[in-house]
Amino acid sequence: MIVRSPQVQRRKAGRTGCAVEATLSVIGGVWKPVILFHLLAGKLRFNALCRLTPSATPRMMTLQLRELEADGVIKRTVFPEVPPKVEYELTELGKSLEPILITMRDWGDRFQKTL
Repeated sequence: MIVRSPQVQRRKAGRTGCAVEATLSVIGGVWKPVILFHLLAGKLRFNALCRLTPSATPRMMTLQLRELEADGVIKRTVFPEVPPKVEYELTELGKSLEPILITMRDWGDRFQKTL
């Protein structure tokens, strides 16, 4: 088993100096919060994540997962098997996003009901 230790590149709020900007630079976009939300349940393999987010292309999933890994929010584990087995899971930093992701889900549920 190979656990890649990401070189964490902590992002600062470069444009505005606002901490919200720093948060959005890490978890912003359409797919990153969805990926993180699914990983709250535990480890998932790449294909499982793709099945859970069918509108995202595999290329987009790969890019988003790499960015989340580089920011230290998720951990990628590669098992030495043929075919290769790769699992993704939240790091402690990633787990600290749980209250934010749950609040986003709850707000989205309420918003969709008002449409």
